[in-house]
Amino acid sequence: MATKTVAEVMTAPALLAARDETLSGAAARMAERGVGSVVVVEAGRPVGILTERDVLRAAAAGADPGTTTVERWMTADPECLDTEASIDDAWRQLGERGYRHIPVVAGEEFKGIVSMRDLVTLAQLRPAGEPAIVAPPGLKGVVVAETALGDVRGSEGFYHYRQYAAPELAATRSFEDVWHLVLDGELPTPAERAAFAAEIGPARHLPPEVHEILPALARSTTPMDGLRTALSQLAGTLELRPSLDVDRDALRADALRLSAAAPTIIAALHRLRLGLDPIAPRDGLGHAAGYLYMLDGEEPAPERARAVEQYLILALDHGFNASTFTSRVVTSTGADLGAAVVAAVGALSGPLHGGAIHRSLDTLDAIGSAGRADAWVRDAVTRGATIMGFGHPVYRTADPRSLMLRTVAERLGGDRVALAVEVEAAVERTLAELKPGRELHTNIEWYAAVVLETCGLPRDLFTPTFVSTRIVGWCAQAIEQATDNRIIRPSARYTGPPPPQPVPEP
Repeated sequence: MATKTVAEVMTAPALLAARDETLSGAAARMAERGVGSVVVVEAGRPVGILTERDVLRAAAAGADPGTTTVERWMTADPECLDTEASIDDAWRQLGERGYRHIPVVAGEEFKGIVSMRDLVTLAQLRPAGEPAIVAPPGLKGVVVAETALGDVRGSEGFYHYRQYAAPELAATRSFEDVWHLVLDGELPTPAERAAFAAEIGPARHLPPEVHEILPALARSTTPMDGLRTALSQLAGTLELRPSLDVDRDALRADALRLSAAAPTIIAALHRLRLGLDPIAPRDGLGHAAGYLYMLDGEEPAPERARAVEQYLILALDHGFNASTFTSRVVTSTGADLGAAVVAAVGALSGPLHGGAIHRSLDTLDAIGSAGRADAWVRDAVTRGATIMGFGHPVYRTADPRSLMLRTVAERLGGDRVALAVEVEAAVERTLAELKPGRELHTNIEWYAAVVLETCGLPRDLFTPTFVSTRIVGWCAQAIEQATDNRIIRPSARYTGPPPPQPVPEP
């Protein structure tokens, strides 16, 4: 069967808007029509597109939707697809460019719009025998679910939790406030903040059954492996029930227990590895301060606790990354929340995900001093070597998490921070000279490693510390999945020998 063309699957007529229409007016019409974009058309040609993500970005930037115009936030002169393009062409262009909606033209005349949702729906309804749509490697750009928890806009260097820009939350709020936002949908009032703290406090203490296994884990495994096993033991001890069999309140309670206990487990494993006794959680300390206290037994300096807290906020959630997707896949089977979290820990442990934070420090170790930065970087770029802590599969601009963490690191100060800043500058200078046009910026790992080291954390705790905050995001994602669940069961395109073939005689 012939592959369909874009003209056969596009939405036509599409919803249009004028340049001077307000964002609130355009958003209201999008909601009424149930679509995710409006197109500005002049003289029959598309001159701009405004998506629901643009409206959300404007709100995060403080724009007044009642007075701000579509023209201010639309993408001008958008890329388009021809009506005769195949749906495979559309899939590739949407995936490679990170778009969700793209106008369709015949010549330059606007005809309609095609969205990622259109293509996903078509794939689900594809008759038996029709050639499969070619999925991009790693499912890049494929929309697998809808979420109200947040989004990453890589081409713009922007990401958010709910309706708030994540770096702004890190600059102004506590970890517990952001935890409440992600889990319950709103930033807490003072009364809600106190109630939330009262829920978290008891959950930080570990059951005896978990304490009993920690010494053996500390002796025989890394902190990361020990954390994964201890979380599994905790889930079993708490007798967490399948998500299919419980309501949201029960899942929320399970989420608090798992998320609150993780720092306690990490700190206990660390101290046991050093031959020291674990330190019990101390009531009255915030999440980050309490974690640092359990590591060394001293209440941390406020600036140290705040630096770690801001890292935890920035790393709490980040779109449908591999571990987050894993948590939702496991939850889609109806499994308990502990199973989803443990599976996600396994996914995050890989060096292509969260298991390589400490490797950024290996680069700084190899360079040694600011005076050697340019020569080292030039040699690495010339050889095509990977510079750990640089580059990201989503961001095509500076990683907003790295930008924020650089300010945190500079606030802490020290020679290590100064070296990290100089190496970043050297990389950008060298690329501009040797590979003009190549965009390569620091990712979260570069300054996260510097901040965590400056705050006294050993390298083998970097990834477990990352897990301790990402668990909050995984749990929120899992609860959202369970609320309106369909088992995640994609298809694969078979590429082996043509079947059926006769089975040879033994």
